[in-house]
Amino acid sequence: MVQADRLRKRYGPNLALDGVTFQVERGDIVGFLGPNGAGKTTTMRILAGFLPASSGAAAVAGYDVARDSIEVRRRIGYLPEGVPLYPEMRAEEYLMFRARIKGLGRRDRRRRVSAVIARCGLGTVRRKTITGLSKGYRQRVGVADALVSDPPVLILDEPTIGLDPNQIREIRELIRELGGDHTVILSTHILPEVEAVCKRVLIIHRGRIAFDDMLEEVAGHGAGGTRIVIEARLPEGARPDAIADVPGVQDLSVEEDGGVTRVTVLVAPEPDIRGDLFRRAVGLGWTILELRRIKPSLEDVFVRLTAGED
Repeated sequence: MVQADRLRKRYGPNLALDGVTFQVERGDIVGFLGPNGAGKTTTMRILAGFLPASSGAAAVAGYDVARDSIEVRRRIGYLPEGVPLYPEMRAEEYLMFRARIKGLGRRDRRRRVSAVIARCGLGTVRRKTITGLSKGYRQRVGVADALVSDPPVLILDEPTIGLDPNQIREIRELIRELGGDHTVILSTHILPEVEAVCKRVLIIHRGRIAFDDMLEEVAGHGAGGTRIVIEARLPEGARPDAIADVPGVQDLSVEEDGGVTRVTVLVAPEPDIRGDLFRRAVGLGWTILELRRIKPSLEDVFVRLTAGED
């Protein structure tokens, strides 16, 4: 549905994108992550036809972004960061205006505007001026605008920025619902948002794709492996590092807290050695209070890939 092939973009001497390549299939919800200045917005603007690439190619629904820009725009709903709305217009009036600009006939305009008002939860504010709406409702109007022509692809740039927790939850739920009928590329700085709504993650760093995998595979990309935390009461004189000889243990650290010893063990993601650690600890006379596995999170992977120079 969406393809980027070796996209490069220069701003004078600065190389903003350096060979960005990825593909998004129909119905996917993809989280597009990266630190500030990594190239996220540049990539999305190229895909949406707002910005030409210096080299490389991109296509949406089989149409080349450079050669068939109008056809591409007809198939994309784009929600930029900071939704550009006409504050003096009523919500329904604005959506009718946008539907007409996007080429919908009169009958289709009324049908589609009514549909997106219902889907985006705007029924109670449809006749209110946009300037009087809360930030959450204005964001919903922006999403409705992106949806009004029923495009197969949605590109959403920071759709929940500036919203309160309840509004964020509502927008996330809406995005999850949209994934069944639309291909969604979601750009955000909020990692829990990606974990809540996305199936796949792309991380861009210094103009290059640094990570591309399904969300459930993130744990396998963590730095160094998985951590197993054991909290126990040890017999007097017992050594916490006595479990270091269990096969699969890579490293361990020890903390003492009010008579409870916390041993954090670094292991490979596979095989699962929790049973071996438990049996070894019990054999040493430890009273196990808790044993839990902590897999690398999306935040762990993001920091590892983007915190350094390389």
